[in-house]
Amino acid sequence: MAQHRRYWVYAGIFLIMALCYIDRINLSVAARPIAAAYDLSPFQMGMMFSSFLWTYLVCLVPMGMVVDRFGARGVTAGSLFVWSVAGVLTGVATTYPGLFASRLALGVGEAASYPAGGRVIREWAPRSERGMAAALLNSGAYFGLAIGAPAVGWLVAAYGWRESFYVTGAAGVVLAVAWFALYRTPERASWLGADERAKILAERGEVAKHANSTAKVATLLRSRSMWGVALTQGCAGYTLYLFMTWLPTYLADTRGLDVIKSGAFAAVPYAAAVPLGLLLGVFSDKLLRRSNTAAGGRRKLIATALLVSSVILLTPLVNDIWLILILFSVSLTCVSTAMGMNIALTSDLLADGSQAGAATSMLIFGGNSFGIAAPIATGAIVGSSVGYAGAFIVAGVLLLIGVITALTLTHQPIGTAPDVVPAEAATPPNLKDAAGNVL
Repeated sequence: MAQHRRYWVYAGIFLIMALCYIDRINLSVAARPIAAAYDLSPFQMGMMFSSFLWTYLVCLVPMGMVVDRFGARGVTAGSLFVWSVAGVLTGVATTYPGLFASRLALGVGEAASYPAGGRVIREWAPRSERGMAAALLNSGAYFGLAIGAPAVGWLVAAYGWRESFYVTGAAGVVLAVAWFALYRTPERASWLGADERAKILAERGEVAKHANSTAKVATLLRSRSMWGVALTQGCAGYTLYLFMTWLPTYLADTRGLDVIKSGAFAAVPYAAAVPLGLLLGVFSDKLLRRSNTAAGGRRKLIATALLVSSVILLTPLVNDIWLILILFSVSLTCVSTAMGMNIALTSDLLADGSQAGAATSMLIFGGNSFGIAAPIATGAIVGSSVGYAGAFIVAGVLLLIGVITALTLTHQPIGTAPDVVPAEAATPPNLKDAAGNVL
């Protein structure tokens, strides 16, 4: 009977994404003391919040190609090391340009996070577990936001905002070393049992070969479904970045909370999104197990999640802070579910598994191209006469647009199928199990 040691790999990408988003939210939690130290306006803070996305977006697709060419082990460890050092440099910076440069470096490092995660899922997750694996990848981000907001808030209050960046950066360096030491593909993981290896290779689809051709990327760009999942991710990603960059400040400005309390309250929606998002990811696998996932059956679940997440439109009508947190929790849970299932949908529709990194990078590019606008647009809207109410209305309308793109633009396979290599051919002939049998 096959074991479940592959779940340790899922846990690994969960932790990496958690730390990725802790490093992103660190600036948001420390925004007030940083703004006071540098006398920054809301618009200037919005520019600072979005700055890492500039290099992140530029590097996304190239990093996806690098992941497909060299694999998830070294690229993940290297990128994690780079963004962790960039976080430390944020704490070291003594000028506004220095802060800006460190955030640009953070974007370069984090650009490989989701493409590598998508590659890991394609290599390790049987088709029947893809929804759960993608939910773990995406829920790691929310877990990082949930624990990062109060933890960073405490660090800022107890030791200072610079020290908070030192601590989170050091944690990333340790995790980078651990990933490089332990991660292998299923074909080469000596700690994986023969039965489980056979199950993974038989059920994950064709054997993923390393792709190095820009022509294959052009094929993805010609796919209507590729554009469909990317646009859907963008509509959901706008709301994620609205919360991630402005939620602590919103709570502080409208409820008069200090840095510790605003960080703690901001963590509530993320904490709710982690277990609920995972449950909905598992549910999507069970619901679709008897249907043809390759035909894009997840699109209806994605549209439903985005429709429910549009409850954020009710925010201007609610005054009680606990009701507001309930609305935010529902919205973020459904955004998390939609974005996670969209990653799984991309893998479902992808005809050539060797392009998993590039396809995931394009998907995340779509999400972050909208995300880069969210902090800046929100800063401008908050500074206008409509205030925060206008910011939430914009997010809600985009979620409804995402419902339409999910239902109408994701009906065809992404790319073209390669010559399929039998799973047995991918197993190195000199690889043996614990009993000495050739696998």
